[in-house]
Amino acid sequence: MLNFDLTEEQIQIQETAKRFANDVLQPLIWQAEETETFPRHLFKVAGELGLLGITYPIDVGGQGLDRVSDCLVREEISCMWQSFASSISGHSHLATWPIFSFGTETQKTEYLRPALAGEKIGSFALTEPEGGSDVRSIKTTAKRIGGDYVLNGSKCFITNAPICDYVIVVAYTDQDAGMGGMSLFLVDRDTPGLVISDKMKKEGIRGSETAELYFEDCRIPAEGLIGLEEGRFPDVLRTLSIGRIGVAANCLGIARGAYETAREYAKERQQFGRPIGSFQGIAFKIADMVSGIEMARWMVYRTAWLADRGRPCDVEASMTKLLCSELAVSIAKEAVHILGGYGMMREFPVGRYLRDALVYETGEGTSEIQRSLIARSVLGFRSS
Repeated sequence: MLNFDLTEEQIQIQETAKRFANDVLQPLIWQAEETETFPRHLFKVAGELGLLGITYPIDVGGQGLDRVSDCLVREEISCMWQSFASSISGHSHLATWPIFSFGTETQKTEYLRPALAGEKIGSFALTEPEGGSDVRSIKTTAKRIGGDYVLNGSKCFITNAPICDYVIVVAYTDQDAGMGGMSLFLVDRDTPGLVISDKMKKEGIRGSETAELYFEDCRIPAEGLIGLEEGRFPDVLRTLSIGRIGVAANCLGIARGAYETAREYAKERQQFGRPIGSFQGIAFKIADMVSGIEMARWMVYRTAWLADRGRPCDVEASMTKLLCSELAVSIAKEAVHILGGYGMMREFPVGRYLRDALVYETGEGTSEIQRSLIARSVLGFRSS
């Protein structure tokens, strides 16, 4: 029998996230978005509340909860402020999961535990100017020289790079081996040869800082190789699809935030002597919004449920990410329309929700990539 009730632990962490969003995040959003500056201290606050290590075991500093709990937290935070949700997503999954899964005990002690506590901020550097969706096209290399590795190359669109303490870098250790020759390295921010650009100016998710990275004969000790074993990137890549579930939850939060703003406006705004929500044109928009959100929410929960039970869910994760990202854009657009001229004013958040939602139709795997993966699974051959 299916049970759709949340557990007490899930409700508790959801309420913690909601209070954090309302009491801590909300007062900071305006200034952070206008200045495109992330309040670094928020990581420590979130870490103290247990919001950075939800799915990690207690013995490494996590909360030992499931992915449904993680999705609940992401939805609450994204509903309030996507920039913070984006920053902790990059930190709590991409910049920590490889260490947890494959790192040495020393690496876990020096990086994982402080990261889950919010004492260190991590970045994950994969994307390059010529290598995004096509991972094999990356150019960054790591050459073993004596007891060190020397990194050369560049990365772009790296979340948290301007504020990070360390970065996990994907680089070729054997270019002839294809993806099997890709390895992961822990590089401290102050390592000679690592240059972090000024933060990039973005249209969406403005409060989450992004930059380019340049590696110019950047020498790190061999102990910086995650797991002390080359060629681990394919193993990590298989876990990244699960990250799409969390991204979908972020998009769900954006959609909900836009919907709730539009709903309240439709109840309060008067035209022709009555609330605009009483007109069928607006009422039907609101009905479609909430119906889409409910559908997407249960798809997120089900995919997270599959992942928690170790069942294959790569295709479901792609479906969920595709659905939720496009739904967020659609609902945010409708919210802007419902608010009319106010929808374009910065004092109302719906314009921000729309800008943020558009990022996810491209980021974390484009809609086209998701459709290709889904089509391949049902048709049995690669689409072109």
